[in-house]
Parts: sequence; C-alpha cells; structure tokens
Amino acid sequence: MYLLLLALIYLAFISLGLPDSLLGSGWPAMQETLGVPISYMGYISMIISGGTICSSLLSERVTKRFGTKYVTVFSVFLTAVSLFGFSTASRFWMLCLWAIPYGMGAGAIDAALNNYVALHYSSRHMSWLHCFWGVGTIVSPYVMSWALTHSLWQNGYRMVSGIQFAIALVLLLTLPVWKVNQTKQEEASGGALLGLSGALKIRGVPSLLLGFLGYCAAEATAMLWASSYLVEAKGISKEIAAAFGSLFFIGITAGRFLSGLISERLGDRNMIRLGTAGMILGIGCMLLPLDGSWNSLAGLVILGLGCAPVYPSIIHSTPSSFGGKNSQAIIGIQMASAYTGSTFMPPLFGLLARYVSIRLLPVYVLVFSVLMIAMVENSFRMVERKNEA
Repeated sequence: MYLLLLALIYLAFISLGLPDSLLGSGWPAMQETLGVPISYMGYISMIISGGTICSSLLSERVTKRFGTKYVTVFSVFLTAVSLFGFSTASRFWMLCLWAIPYGMGAGAIDAALNNYVALHYSSRHMSWLHCFWGVGTIVSPYVMSWALTHSLWQNGYRMVSGIQFAIALVLLLTLPVWKVNQTKQEEASGGALLGLSGALKIRGVPSLLLGFLGYCAAEATAMLWASSYLVEAKGISKEIAAAFGSLFFIGITAGRFLSGLISERLGDRNMIRLGTAGMILGIGCMLLPLDGSWNSLAGLVILGLGCAPVYPSIIHSTPSSFGGKNSQAIIGIQMASAYTGSTFMPPLFGLLARYVSIRLLPVYVLVFSVLMIAMVENSFRMVERKNEA
C-alpha cells in the first residue's frame, strides 16, 4: 500500500506537469490564430499563476478541512476541464477565462502534495516526485508538435485534457489507498492555523520566500519563452521549436532522477548549490557568441539539469527547518511566492522581448538565478543561528 500510494502521487505529479509546458510550445501557432502579439502569452501565464497564488494561500485551510487526497482528485479534474476549455477558445479573452480554474487546480495540487511528500517521504522521493512532473512537461511539447504537424493546436489541448481525465479517474478509484499514512498525517495537520502573518514572523521564512520567487521566475521564464526564443533569435521553424522547447524539460527530468540518487548523501543545501552552478553554466552556453543554434540547445539542457534539484530541495528542507506542524502553511505560502515570480516575471520579459530583444532571455534568467541562491543561503544561515541560540 505504501508503494502504491507513492506511485499514485507520482501519477498526480505527471498530471501537474502536463499542462505546464503546453502553452509555451503551442504559443507561436496560437498567437497567429488568435491574432494577438507574441507578448500576450505572458498575460495568460499571469492569470494562471494568479489562480495558483490564491489556491496556495488557501491550501492550509482547505487541506486541513478536506484532506490531501480529496484536494488532489478534485484539482486534477478541474485542470482537465480547463484544458478542454482552452481547446474551444476562438478568442483571446476565452483563454483568459479558462486560465482561472486551471491555475486554481494546479496550485492546490502543488501545495498539498509537496507538503505530504516532505512530511512522509525522503529527499530521494521528493526529487523523483518532481522528476515525474518533468515527465509530464516533456510529453506535452511532443503532443503539441504532433498536433501542429498533422492538424491544429486545439487538438494538442484536447489530447492532453483526455490524459488528465484518465489520471483523475484513476485517482478517484484508488482513494482508499491514502489510509496508509493517515495517523501521521492527522498528527502533522493538527493544531491551530498558522496563517500568512504567523508564517512571516518565523525567522528565515521571508528570505526563503524571496529566493523561491527568484527561482520560479527563472524557471517559468525559460519554460514559457524557450520555443519563441528558438524561433525569433535562432531562426528555427515553429514545428521544430515546439519539439526542441522540450529540451529544457528533458534536462529537468533527467536531473531530478539523478538528484534522487545522491540527494540523501549530499543534503538539501548542497543540492541547491550544485543546481545553481548548473543553471549558471547553462546560461553561459546560451550566451556564447557562436553561429548556429547548437549552443542554445545545449544550454537549455544544462539549464534544465541545473534547475532540477533546486525546487524539490527547498521544499523538502521546509519541515526540518521550520517544523512539521508549520510546514503546510509555509509550503503553501512558498507556492504563492513562487507563483508570484511566475505571474509577473514572464510577462515582464514578454515586454522586453517585444520592445527590446528576445535575445535577452539568458541574461534575464541569470538575474533571478543569482537572487535565488543569495536569498536561500541567507534563510539557511538564519535558521542555523536560531537553532544555535
């Protein structure tokens, strides 16, 4: 039962990753069909992330009331419906409308399952959990590439929506399996609500939130703009760029699988440092002034490899740094902070791409990578000083 539950959680994270790379890979074709500027993808991303911020801030209250399993099943169904709604959109405002429930569902899954795994499973399983998120992000660009080659972008959304419905049905039929960790979960979720104000008073939490914002700003910008960068800056066709855009996600997925093999030996803090070094190396490859596109393609893979351990390591360290009873509230706020970066930073880059140059993508990602490591290191130092006092 223990391993079956873990497999179901992995499956739920595949469902979380599936839509995350779909918008970026399909946008070069979508913006032509809808007749809007390339920068408008940032507005869709902003609305989706806004929904996740709201649901993440509510995650402590909702998860304590309904339980992780029910929150997960409902949220996967909600994202499946929203993706089908995307496929029916014939106007830009329709995409904006369907982005709201999609964002709400994605945020609820993210906060609830990240805390559940941080509490009940080792750092190895946290890395592999996010590896399965990467599996979903790899599949979607190829689905979209197939749809663009053989039909329309709308069919790419319909196919991914069908996969989401199938995953939601599996999760619904296996709800009794969640009883395996019920006693431990009830102990962790007991007590009064911590809330936003209570969490922010804990030493080290504000710095960690700012660092998480920086990381997700870098990741989301690379994720959403990789295909457009390859088309506009490197002259690659839209169909090929949709497939090559998945290189970033391949790097993340492979990196998180490898991270799971070494994370317990190195520890969360060293894994974050190792990942940051990889991110900077990947950005350096993209900045090389060479003819052709091979350095950008290699840089996307290396950037993804570098991103791989950062997110799961920050999340997994939360219960040990701030206590299991506080972790759901703090992780929920971490998700909100992360999606604040995802909400505002990709649209800002869209404006830079439109009015300056899309070639600024590597520099833009570098700025937020440096912010991330500086703030996360500061948070760890503050926690250490608190424990020594």
